[in-house]
Amino acid sequence: MNLETDKNLNAELDIFRGTAGSDSKFETFNVPFRQGASVLDALIWINDNVDETLSFRYSCINANACKECMMLIDGKVEYACLKKLQEKKSKLQPLPNKKLIKDLVTDIVPPKEKFSI
Repeated sequence: MNLETDKNLNAELDIFRGTAGSDSKFETFNVPFRQGASVLDALIWINDNVDETLSFRYSCINANACKECMMLIDGKVEYACLKKLQEKKSKLQPLPNKKLIKDLVTDIVPPKEKFSI
């Protein structure tokens, strides 16, 4: 989705950055604000235009993989694809009580579904 607007409206995202076992920090990104855009739209915009190393997960083309974009948004577990972008600062964090992989990506596979090769 194209987030470019003719207005100079921006949303500010304070995003958790880090990997398991390393120091973590929050990094702030300013993204163009457009009414109706989702947090996922903003993450994709950041990845395409600002920082291609930002890690997050989504799989909107496969309904069986839904829940891929789940994360903490302002302290609440939310779907980034459904949560509307706000014209204010939002804080994005990985899911709590899940093993951190990188940035907003956690290990979400239920233990019974894991297998060894």
